Amino acid sequence: MAIAPWFYAPTALALVQIRLFDLSYQVCPEELGEGAVTPGGTSMPASCYIITGKAENPTNKDIYNADIFGRIYDANDNPVMQNRTRLGSIDEVPPGVSDFELRISVSENQPTPLKLEQFKAAGFAGTVRR
Repeated sequence: MAIAPWFYAPTALALVQIRLFDLSYQVCPEELGEGAVTPGGTSMPASCYIITGKAENPTNKDIYNADIFGRIYDANDNPVMQNRTRLGSIDEVPPGVSDFELRISVSENQPTPLKLEQFKAAGFAGTVRR
């Protein structure tokens, strides 16, 4: 008896776009401490910031492992994350609008205020192995 191969095929998981809005940032609380960034293999003092905002999941399912993309510039319009647009991830985004936060480290020599631009996220409506 032959079994059709489509019977065992896994369900394809579609990438879901998540709108990020109402973005702001603040200095990390003292308990998170300061850090270091390592451009070119050398350690430099860094400032810690928490980016907060709203994430809008347009589906009726939880989205998992949503990658956050965006651009961050310092007060002189210099990029904070050189050649990087993936900034982090959100473990789970429930349907509708929810809060999110993301910790970043910025070289201490980059002046504030920071400019947060082109933020968005994308994830899957199912568990994805990482």
